[in-house]
Amino acid sequence: MPHVRRHVTALTVLATSLALAGAGLLPPAEAKQTAPGTERVTFTQWDFGDGDPGGSYAGAADSGGALTMTTPATQRSYTDPYASTPAPVTYDESTWTSPEVSTSFGLTELVASWIAHTPGGSWVETTVQGVAEDGTTSKWYVLGRWADHDDATPSFHPTSVGGQADALATVSVDTLVTLNDHAFDRYRIRVSLLRPQGSAVTPRVDMVGAMASRVPDLKQHLAPPTTMTETKVLDVPTYSQEIHVGDYPQWDGGGEAWCSPTSTSMVVASWGTGPTPADYSWVTTDHPGHQDPWVDYAARHTFDYRYDGAGNWPFNTAYAAEFGLEGFVTRLRDLTEAEAFIRAGIPVVTSVSFKSSKLDGAGYSTNGHLMTIVGFTRSGDVVVNDPASHLVASDDQVRVTYDRQQFTDAWIGHTGGIAYVIHPESVPLPAAPAESNW
Repeated sequence: MPHVRRHVTALTVLATSLALAGAGLLPPAEAKQTAPGTERVTFTQWDFGDGDPGGSYAGAADSGGALTMTTPATQRSYTDPYASTPAPVTYDESTWTSPEVSTSFGLTELVASWIAHTPGGSWVETTVQGVAEDGTTSKWYVLGRWADHDDATPSFHPTSVGGQADALATVSVDTLVTLNDHAFDRYRIRVSLLRPQGSAVTPRVDMVGAMASRVPDLKQHLAPPTTMTETKVLDVPTYSQEIHVGDYPQWDGGGEAWCSPTSTSMVVASWGTGPTPADYSWVTTDHPGHQDPWVDYAARHTFDYRYDGAGNWPFNTAYAAEFGLEGFVTRLRDLTEAEAFIRAGIPVVTSVSFKSSKLDGAGYSTNGHLMTIVGFTRSGDVVVNDPASHLVASDDQVRVTYDRQQFTDAWIGHTGGIAYVIHPESVPLPAAPAESNW
């Protein structure tokens, strides 16, 4: 039985492929499967705080260390399907489009990340366009519509976008996935800035990035030898998602559904920041004496209304950025890369899947779950904050040590090493490998 409702890309894509085939749009082929070999992954970042990153601007400018609106390039009518009374709202719109990025391997999956601030009912949309191996240029696929406010602003609810599949690719919640044996050799990212028509506010985008990857079947991936010379465990607080079972059904009801915001909350708090008591006072008013109310706050503010859950990957890293942190989604190739982050003092949130018999000490099975690597033993076993540990509703039960090979199978073998990296600008990332994935 799945532990948390988190999309499983391969299954979603297979279902989409079969549906398209049935509609006569595709031959009956499965999702793109790479040949056995080395995982290929890159992360490309455009940081507006580091100067003009290039690309093309339409009604936008790199100003004050961020992408902002100038004279809007166009208007867009948008009806929020999740508003209490859906009605069209007209927005001014400006865009920035990245330079074209080439890959040497042909990407089959892509996840975007962003750091943005959206005052006064404004919001941002991130889209991607690819060029397939046969030279075909794709349409623009929407990877997320987001704002750092929630349903307190009734005209807009952060959301992924469904129904985008065509002969080249689809979008599974937050992940572009190519279809029908296609791969994209090149891609561009576009950021749209939107504000209520006539408003003087502007969204600010500090950074946008994209993790492009081609991941072979790594279910039998052998864990590399550890690079640790001593046990190192970071000071990351332990929060249990199980404390929140039944909380706020409108944001997926806590417990099993809240592994991602719980993990993100642990990392945000480890950097000495997060929502204030005034921010989450509505939780303590609803539930006097409720433990870890900042997790409820995070679930509300990472919630994806179409996905109907708080497990959207870039929504979680964007949420962390609301507190002055930098965050992005990438793939790490193995535990030695995670060890480099731990030595740099940076915990890593990981996306895993496993049966209880395959991860000793977990006490449950899951088709999709988030937990945080906080350290390693000298022998290389993985010290984690697992918010679902033994499904016990206690913060004291969250810290667990898992076997190195078993954790590799659960993480690299099932999600290709998906990870959230969240850190202050003052804490530098470790040196990146030659094919940089951060």
